[in-house]
Amino acid sequence: MAVTKLVIFDCDGTLVDSQHIILAAMREAFTNAGLTPLEDADVRSSVGLSPFEAVARLLPDESEEFHDKMAEDFRLAYYRQRTECSLGPDPLYAGTKDTLLALNDAGYMLGVATGNSKRGLQRVIDDHGLEGLFVTLQTADSHVSKPDPSMVYTAVTEAGSDVADSIMIGDTSYDMQMAKRAGCRALGVSWGYHSDTELTGAGAEHIARSFAEVPAVIERLIGKP
Repeated sequence: MAVTKLVIFDCDGTLVDSQHIILAAMREAFTNAGLTPLEDADVRSSVGLSPFEAVARLLPDESEEFHDKMAEDFRLAYYRQRTECSLGPDPLYAGTKDTLLALNDAGYMLGVATGNSKRGLQRVIDDHGLEGLFVTLQTADSHVSKPDPSMVYTAVTEAGSDVADSIMIGDTSYDMQMAKRAGCRALGVSWGYHSDTELTGAGAEHIARSFAEVPAVIERLIGKP
């Protein structure tokens, strides 16, 4: 009997390069709150978390109420940047779509687990013609933030797989920690927002330098479908 092998991808920093709009929206939210915007590197370190958790990490001395307001201000700024500034689609990283198609053709089930919203993720899918490739989509709208493993557990259930036959692929330490907490395999990528040291320290079993590497590493870690 064939075993369902599930490959779960993060979105921002893994499938698409969205840092320009994330950084711009966070600068706008800070400015609107009368705060001095943080360095880009500090903001990038929070990418992968839900907006609330990202703000809480960036402003640890502020109240939960303030974090809630800032998270909402960030969401509004992100939407304004997207709709009013005539920004084009966030670009896919080189080899993204070819790799997704190859994995799908090979029989792997594909999913996404992201700190982005359902609307934001659907925009990426629509912009790049990825409709129909993913059997499960997990977003911050219906889950607590990474690194809590709930996104992985739900993805595995929806795909009819098992954590032992699943792998999480992402660019941040939060992705790797989530994978480890869930009990699935963890593959880091070098082209996103966290360093190799952060990824391996959080549990990455391998760090891919390009999408061309990814299928072979997946096969080595969880086997063929």
